[in-house]
Amino acid sequence: MSEIVDILISASFWAAVIRIATPLILATMGELICERAGVLNLGIEGIMVIGAFTGWMAVYQGMPLWGGVVVAMAAGMLFGLLHSVLTVPFGLSQHVVGLGVTLFATASASFAYRLMLPEVTSPPKIEPFQPLALPFDVPWLSEALSQTALTWAAFAVAGLVAWVLYRTPLGLAVRAVGENPAAVEAQGLSVTGLRMGAVIVGSGLMAVGGAFLTLSAFSSFFFEMVNGRGWICIALVVFGAWKPGKALLGAILFAAFDALQIRLQQTELGAVLPYQLFLALPFILSILALILMSRRAEVPAALMVPYNKGER
Repeated sequence: MSEIVDILISASFWAAVIRIATPLILATMGELICERAGVLNLGIEGIMVIGAFTGWMAVYQGMPLWGGVVVAMAAGMLFGLLHSVLTVPFGLSQHVVGLGVTLFATASASFAYRLMLPEVTSPPKIEPFQPLALPFDVPWLSEALSQTALTWAAFAVAGLVAWVLYRTPLGLAVRAVGENPAAVEAQGLSVTGLRMGAVIVGSGLMAVGGAFLTLSAFSSFFFEMVNGRGWICIALVVFGAWKPGKALLGAILFAAFDALQIRLQQTELGAVLPYQLFLALPFILSILALILMSRRAEVPAALMVPYNKGER
């Protein structure tokens, strides 16, 4: 028990928590925007993969790091456009389209990788984002907050999403189109435009979440690096009751569970218990938290409900 307490109060632990939470925050905010507008985007896993690949490849080809972020976001928005066209105006199944986008985006990344680097046996490395120097030097705090610019950008994005959704007319329209699209249409607004715009922007954020893995957390690309984070983000939206603040806390909570299991494997428990149990720990705890928190969650009334102009 003392070992666990030592882990929880260490600065390195919280530095890892914030780092692990960063891609989850970005992708969760993207998924939350989509679902607030009434569209479930199951393409998130594949969009994160294509974001990780395109951002890394852009930098490997000579673009600056922020240029790689822009390329990744553009790639995500392109797949978001595909998803939104099929699900919003055509009204196809959001489940089927989302899974199709995930498969298409993942396969596209694999094909492009083999096409551009046919003879490479191990992924080339790039120079990733480096932690920013803080303007103050407080021993524990300075180490815990030693993060890259993309991490700080992720928290800024969470704040921006909350502000737009709850403090602007655009955010009100996005929330309304996920609750009562007929009322939005009655106000002279385009339900199709709002929903497609939300999916495109949200998909761009998902791709940036994937790009964090190659441009900040690691220095190269490999296909298993997303490792189910997209599906976790869908659960985090439910955990956060479709609210940015709670979803942000959920991402940090899952990251804490993940960072904890890594460190527990290095303790005496790691020598006694199988490592698979530690790998499952964050998912088990997250499922329990999801069950407790989601019972009172209010699902957007028009989520996954297609809308045709003129319907009542």
